[in-house]
Amino acid sequence: MATTFDPRQYKETTRAQWQDAAEAWHRWGPTIERWLGPATERMLDAAGVTKGSRVLDVAAGAGGQTLAAAHRAGPDGEVLATDIAPAILEYAAKAATDAGLGNITTAERDGERLGLDGADFDAAVSRVGLIYFPDQQAALSGIRAALRPGGKFSSVVYSTADRNGFFAIPVGIIRRRAQLPPPAPGQPGPFSLGAPGAAEQALGAAGFRDVTVEAVPSPVTMASAAECVRFERESFGALHQMLSGLAVAEREAAWVEIEQALGQFEGPTGFTGPCEMLVVTGTR
Repeated sequence: MATTFDPRQYKETTRAQWQDAAEAWHRWGPTIERWLGPATERMLDAAGVTKGSRVLDVAAGAGGQTLAAAHRAGPDGEVLATDIAPAILEYAAKAATDAGLGNITTAERDGERLGLDGADFDAAVSRVGLIYFPDQQAALSGIRAALRPGGKFSSVVYSTADRNGFFAIPVGIIRRRAQLPPPAPGQPGPFSLGAPGAAEQALGAAGFRDVTVEAVPSPVTMASAAECVRFERESFGALHQMLSGLAVAEREAAWVEIEQALGQFEGPTGFTGPCEMLVVTGTR
């Protein structure tokens, strides 16, 4: 039976799930930064974030990349961190205070309706956020409008499913158990911008020029497959959204199967889950 995608309901559910997952995403912060650190640095390089930069962070989450951008921008720069879930922004604000960074402001904003036209930011970034917007063109157009002429936008997104086994395997298992069809073209999802040419087309359609895409190996290294499952189970809102239609016992069975399947990535030194990120960059 065909399922009609409701972007409004999807967004409401996403907001609620990130409200719930905020504490876990913050708690797993050191793990996330080890995993996404290299791609984050490439993203900030590509966006041209440097001393004095005014930076917009879209779908900032708990703010790991926000803090990295603020350190680069220094006291003469500033970073505006936006997210649809206010609870997770509270962690970003606290992290900024704890780090002694006075150049970060947080604001609850829908990434598809930023309302920042003409804000003249030097740079905009989004780490693993753009892929989950139902209307990516609305988001990209709003981001572009917030940049000064010549300003750059850079985003970290997943590449293709076959290069991201640590995430694609759980997604596949849950889709099968929940009898969910794969997302249709244009619908949000972890791999929605991973196909060759997809990211370039999306940014180009929104008016960005000189679009580049760089692949960054980003293996997920942990003690065991069980630890990776705990990480994904506690922190990955997309998986919870997919599981929402299953009974509790069926959800538990899915997690058991996921842990068994991810066991293939365990070795003598622990768990190494395949992951490849893309750093996608365009200029206004």
